[in-house]
Amino acid sequence: NSIRAEYNVDVCNRRSILKEKNFAEFFAGIGLMRLGLETEGWKIAFANDIEPDKFAMYADQFSDAKQHFIVGDIHELAPEIIPPVALATASFPCNDLSLAGMRKGLGGKQSSAYWGFVRLIEEMGDYRPPIVMLENVAGFLTSHGGRDFQAALLALNRLGYAVDAIIIDAARFVPQSRVRLFVIGAIIDGKADWGIRENLHFYESDVRPKALADFIFTHPEIVWNIRNMPRIPSASVKLENIVEDLPDDSDFWWNEKRRDYLVSQMSEKHYNILQRMKNTQKWSYGTVFRRVRKGKSMAELRSDGVAGCLRTPRGGSGRQILVKAGFGKVQVRLITPRECAMMMGAKDYAIKVPLNQALFGFGDAVCVPVISWIARHYLNPLFEEMINL
Repeated sequence: NSIRAEYNVDVCNRRSILKEKNFAEFFAGIGLMRLGLETEGWKIAFANDIEPDKFAMYADQFSDAKQHFIVGDIHELAPEIIPPVALATASFPCNDLSLAGMRKGLGGKQSSAYWGFVRLIEEMGDYRPPIVMLENVAGFLTSHGGRDFQAALLALNRLGYAVDAIIIDAARFVPQSRVRLFVIGAIIDGKADWGIRENLHFYESDVRPKALADFIFTHPEIVWNIRNMPRIPSASVKLENIVEDLPDDSDFWWNEKRRDYLVSQMSEKHYNILQRMKNTQKWSYGTVFRRVRKGKSMAELRSDGVAGCLRTPRGGSGRQILVKAGFGKVQVRLITPRECAMMMGAKDYAIKVPLNQALFGFGDAVCVPVISWIARHYLNPLFEEMINL
């Protein structure tokens, strides 16, 4: 049974669609894609996600949520409920494209939702968005030896989109290492770069590292539309700038026994780093993930002012731990929802839900300033060119 709703939309061709700078957000989560696009003049027209808990956070943040957000499986959405939009975004599940998901790829239970997005766009026919943007983990590029990425791009080609791809680490904007791969597809009526340049170095740039440039160069069967991009800025905000100043008696802080057990799980190298932090006459901050190494649980400390990648809190390894050290002391706690928001560039996001729900929401989201940067330097110029064709 398809999910259906009534929308009062005028029949329009692609040119009239482009008169309004609006977008549909699939796999919308808590709406951070929306936040990033809105800073650059885009307007939300439709949103969808399968998770009611994420919609609850979205609704706390956006008062108009019920007017355009449909909770449900993308495989069950009917194309006629999607209003004509200039842009459709899809931050589809990364579970099966990562090591954590055993690299099952686009055929896996979660990441196969991508084909639901493709099906919807195809069934929109003449009203399909002139621009689409995908977002996923960098592992998308290498999943099944690159075959998943190839299949995803060829599917967009078949729908009329010439494609481009870029990779950006959120650490260039916020104190969180979060490397993500973005694909932008555009229907540009035969004006795509149908040929592959003979010089591999043409494709390498700040947003296209060698692995991605190699893929582009070795896949001439894909219709590419490679655009020049400026250099990505360097972040000036460090972890210490976004840490909440919690009192020593806060329930977030771990007791000595739990703290000492975490420290005992560190390698000699990381233990020595912690001791140097502890023995300085200032507060220093680091983050810790627990990982299994050679069958043993290890606590790995990062102390370069950048947090590790936020994840959803599935099991103990998904929870990022904050270490505060100095003046002969070491304090340990989980990062807070507000710190998660700031690591995602959404410092003022409304957080009214329990801890785990908030961590799930932010762990699956996109980084707001990364999206704003892409909109400013890629989507907006592309949109302007398309309306002037």
